[in-house]
Amino acid sequence: MAAATALTPLERTLEAFAAQASTTHGLVQVGIIAAGLALGWFVGGALKRRVSANNVWAFGEGGFARVAFPLVALALIWGARLPARKFFSTPIIDTALWLLAAFAVIRFAVYVLRHVLPQGALLRGSERTVAIAIWAGLALHVTGLLPELWEALDAIAFSVGKQRISLLLVLQALASVAVTLAIALWVSRLVEARILATERLEMSTRVVIAKLLHAFAFLLAILIALPAVGIDLTALSVFGGALGVGIGVGLQKIAANYLSGFVILLERSVRIGDLVTIDGRTGVVKTIATRFTVVRSLDGTESILPNETLVTQAVINHSLTDPRVLVKVPVTVGYDSDLDRVFAILVQAAQSDSRVLADPAPAAWIARLGDNGIEVELGFWIADPDQGQAGLRGAVLRQALEAFRAAAIEIPFPKRDVTLVKAAE
Repeated sequence: MAAATALTPLERTLEAFAAQASTTHGLVQVGIIAAGLALGWFVGGALKRRVSANNVWAFGEGGFARVAFPLVALALIWGARLPARKFFSTPIIDTALWLLAAFAVIRFAVYVLRHVLPQGALLRGSERTVAIAIWAGLALHVTGLLPELWEALDAIAFSVGKQRISLLLVLQALASVAVTLAIALWVSRLVEARILATERLEMSTRVVIAKLLHAFAFLLAILIALPAVGIDLTALSVFGGALGVGIGVGLQKIAANYLSGFVILLERSVRIGDLVTIDGRTGVVKTIATRFTVVRSLDGTESILPNETLVTQAVINHSLTDPRVLVKVPVTVGYDSDLDRVFAILVQAAQSDSRVLADPAPAAWIARLGDNGIEVELGFWIADPDQGQAGLRGAVLRQALEAFRAAAIEIPFPKRDVTLVKAAE
């Protein structure tokens, strides 16, 4: 009996495997595992198709599809294990359940990481680290080395005041914060996607709610994770004071841009989709991020402006209260032209384009009596300035030019009189 007690968990598991390998009980366990895996494959596939079709239990694109098979197989095998344990021990099924549980956790963790971290080396490294850590933890648990490792890590410790901090506590805190933060950010991303898709709220309001949700999720993850591993949050007050000093001295620009972003979104002086002119740059506001605002000019180039610039400098918002914008097109005609006919042609050319609004109606007027002809301006209103104006101006001018040629209206060009003076002999 003493020898059996000294056996490690791995040795006891292998001994149980050897005892049941060629028995009916062992074959029954193998059959239960095979049937559970097969049914899990088919049932999981059916559930994935139903979730994809009806969006039922969809906690994110690809989420349920990744864990459907291991979760269903785990449930089926565990359900079959309950009556089987009344008649014989089930070491083979127990090992299969541990393996399936680890597999499901890894697949879910990878799914969450792909929604939290950007694509790149960090994501790939995190996926490998999570998979290795889970499989290593399972191997240590099966071999019985996990309690010994815990004791060794807990022995390496030091005290800060009344708080005893060990290497085990540090690793547990890091793991707890990482897991809690990843889940919190994942949930906030899902809620953010639903908020941004809500048409009943204005886009700026949706962005503000999404940013506040991210900040709240981050803070909530820290407040939940640290006490969960036994760390007193009051001990962090010193670090909070140091952080405040750091923000005041070295991070004041970042803090100013961060707060300016919230001010812009809450005041709605600049909104996503507005046509603005900032520091000589004219374009459409595409993104108001935490630290910067992206303005896409009408030629396709994008400018990244610090949010503080939009608060401290003058901003011309062409569509703040009214998205309609007046477009002026200058034209010069000869002094002997019929102005009434010229005005009618210009107005008709503007009305022929679908982007020009009927109310207010297009109009033409004399802007100046120039050196070479009468300078006339055509004015019309559009409601989509973010689509650009160069192509619209060109289309209207082309229509007007063809009508001028048909009506024999002269478009003058500069004329100069040159006098040749004979040189003295």
